[in-house]
Amino acid sequence: MATAFVGIGSNMGDREAHLRGALDLLAAEPGIEIVTVSQLRETKPVGPVEQSDFLNGAVRLSTDLPPRQLLERLLAIEARLGRVRRERFGPRTIDLDLLVYGDEIVDEPGLTLPHPRLHERRFALEPVAELAPDLVIPGRGTVSALLSELK
Repeated sequence: MATAFVGIGSNMGDREAHLRGALDLLAAEPGIEIVTVSQLRETKPVGPVEQSDFLNGAVRLSTDLPPRQLLERLLAIEARLGRVRRERFGPRTIDLDLLVYGDEIVDEPGLTLPHPRLHERRFALEPVAELAPDLVIPGRGTVSALLSELK
């Protein structure tokens, strides 16, 4: 079983309900076990689009799914919860980002691991650090060190 970290977020409608729904669907997926969930944080949106604040967190998973299949399951859960991809960095009912998958480094069309902007995003690093402060992000360093570089 591999350890994976998934970022979760929502900034439309009942944000907490969307996040709870995503966690429920994740927990029901064969081959995925939720190990721990971070606290949720209110965060400002990133990008050029004017929109509401996000509620963000992270989930530590144990999975026997390969990275691509895990990503496909995350995208399917987003779709089931009403996610419509209209504009980059736009508002969303639910956002599930595969941040880290074990110590894998992947650079394929549609899948980059670790997440290519994880090291730049406090809203993703803080909840991951809460779950695993000594986690090494492949090719980048520990979550704690990356977070201190942002301060």
